[in-house]
Amino acid sequence: MSREFASSEDTLLEPGNPESAEFYAERYVDLHTMQSPLSTLLRREPVFCGPDLPIRAVLETMNRHRVGSMIVVDGETRPIGIFTLPDLLARVTLPTRSLDDPISAVMTRALTTLPPDESLYQAVLTMVRHGIRHAIVANEEGKLVGVVSHRDLLSLQRIGMHTLPSDIHAATDIDSLKRLSAEIQGLAHDMLVQGVGIEQLTHFIASLNDLLTQRVIDLSFGGADLGGLRWCWMALGSEGRFEQTFTTDQDNAIVFMPPKGVTETVARDTLIPLAKRVNRTLASCGFALCPGNIMAGNSAWCLGLEEWRRQFGDWIDAGDPEALLNASIFFDLRALHGEASLVQELKNWLLPKAQANQRFLRQMAANALRNTPPLGRIRDFALDGEGVQAHTLDIKANGTTLFVDAARILSLAAGVGETNTPRRLRLAATKVDLPATEIEAWVDAFLVLQRLRLKRQHLEYVKGEPMNNRLDPYRLHELDRLMLKESLRQ
Repeated sequence: MSREFASSEDTLLEPGNPESAEFYAERYVDLHTMQSPLSTLLRREPVFCGPDLPIRAVLETMNRHRVGSMIVVDGETRPIGIFTLPDLLARVTLPTRSLDDPISAVMTRALTTLPPDESLYQAVLTMVRHGIRHAIVANEEGKLVGVVSHRDLLSLQRIGMHTLPSDIHAATDIDSLKRLSAEIQGLAHDMLVQGVGIEQLTHFIASLNDLLTQRVIDLSFGGADLGGLRWCWMALGSEGRFEQTFTTDQDNAIVFMPPKGVTETVARDTLIPLAKRVNRTLASCGFALCPGNIMAGNSAWCLGLEEWRRQFGDWIDAGDPEALLNASIFFDLRALHGEASLVQELKNWLLPKAQANQRFLRQMAANALRNTPPLGRIRDFALDGEGVQAHTLDIKANGTTLFVDAARILSLAAGVGETNTPRRLRLAATKVDLPATEIEAWVDAFLVLQRLRLKRQHLEYVKGEPMNNRLDPYRLHELDRLMLKESLRQ
């Protein structure tokens, strides 16, 4: 997309803009199709076999049907494995394995299955996040329905992300990572203009940034002798919630488990230089260093599993302003790279402890309620800001954050381990007896604010200006201004 595509808040994505109308006319079918269920791509019966079929017979069947994968099923046609052409090279040809061996000896057992009603967008997202090229579609009983390939999905749209995941995996130096980070940024802006849903768009951004971060960690940790030290890199804040926008800084941490006979201090001293290298490399790729130094390279946030339990316990028990601020960041944690079981173990301990402490939850709620929506008594909006940003509002601090904080508190009260704001709200609703219609109204309002926030950042991007979260609501289109007001009322 040309950077000259849009130039003001009054024209971007407006129906009356002839450039926009032409753009949408060209892509409407693609965008509509990507909202369709996976079942719409299942045009042929799946090719499958049992686990005992010889490799030779599997290859003959794949060649006869001209397919690049074979699904291995049990006696009730439930998928138990997959064999692909890359597996042929890595597990059969190079090791010179006998073609008479059963396919179960060389198949991939870790499967990701999706339901037939999953949207094509969500399927692409899942495949990118897990680094897989075939989506196995199974019904509610777990029985095989069909297979959709990476190529099938990407042939339906022109978003241009078909090479990014593989390019990221293949990157070997910082310059390549910088270029790929810029490509992710450009792709995300294209997707916004193409009309991709905001919930899906922020998931795409976070998933691709995850892949980039994982590659940075691999390169930074590569060759380091950790001597059996178990660790996991954790994403926090907006990255932990899968809600990254076009501009973001780093919020990350490490949880580790020292090997027997090694102290936490020694283990931390081993990890800190590597973590600092990751932080510096991410900064060079456009992920600014956290102003508050909430990063894995800070020894305060590179802790053993027991240390993290004590730290969270202190925050929950103290409930002072600093503890509440830290809780608002660190409760959005998720595993990004390394041994995810360490993070899961921490969360399994953390959620019941937070849920049981009503005083802490009340303090978090009271703290969140100090942040009020910028709605005026005389005019529609209460504006602030200084200099060139005078008479504006911060749509992040006084907009989306209102919903993020509420969702976090509701999810903790309900014992929900999800971190994404819309998912937190939907899952918590079923446990705290909130009407589904009201929850969906909150989700819709949050996504409206996210869209306006991304739109604002995009306009600054096309002008080559620094991106921020402030906007003048009176420069918005009348419909956007009305939606902003109603969303803040929620």
